[in-house]
Amino acid sequence: MEQKITNAVIVSDLHIGLPQFYRLEFQDLVQSLGTDTALVLNGDTLDDPNRPLAATDQEVLDFIRDQSHKRTVIWLYGNHDEGCRIEDPGRIRFQRLLRVQDRLLVVHGDDFDQIMPRNQWFLRNVKRIHNLRVKLGASPVHVAEFAKRRFPFLYRILTEEVKNNAVKCAIENNVSAITCGHTHYVEDSLCEGIRYINTGSWTEIPLCYILLTQEKIEFIASGR
Repeated sequence: MEQKITNAVIVSDLHIGLPQFYRLEFQDLVQSLGTDTALVLNGDTLDDPNRPLAATDQEVLDFIRDQSHKRTVIWLYGNHDEGCRIEDPGRIRFQRLLRVQDRLLVVHGDDFDQIMPRNQWFLRNVKRIHNLRVKLGASPVHVAEFAKRRFPFLYRILTEEVKNNAVKCAIENNVSAITCGHTHYVEDSLCEGIRYINTGSWTEIPLCYILLTQEKIEFIASGR
């Protein structure tokens, strides 16, 4: 869906509802922006729409709703929050993707992933191992961060598949850049003449976002 947006900040994979979510840093970022800057949430904004939120997480959701009365807020669906609807959404726009002229295509990236849907048994075992480690006293990081550390080769296969399929999509849609989330793998690279940006997640450092202006597409990673 193409829309007339000149200035925007684009983030992905907040996973509101998880203790690893950097909620204060996210709110500080949004509050630092002028109201002429749109907020684009590129998928997996909620970790689980069917799970009740703690009070601190509900405050973040209320904050996003309140921001929709001050600036354009676009909530793109990811695999965790596909089709979700929140109570009293304010003026939040819910959609699958966002196209900014021929400059940038914004899409979560789960549609480019054919690996995880075919290997649910492996994912379940990774989660079991991670949960057991936490019970034994290990740090309760996001399961994606754990998988990156323990299975780097397999994780790289996933990130390359998402990137390659995203680049094909950008070429087919005649845009010069595409940004995704989904893999929690931060990247800003050039592939087949297409700029591919993955903004990672807000459950681990670095915390990344795109600052889109009329002049440029700036990728920012903080807390490295």
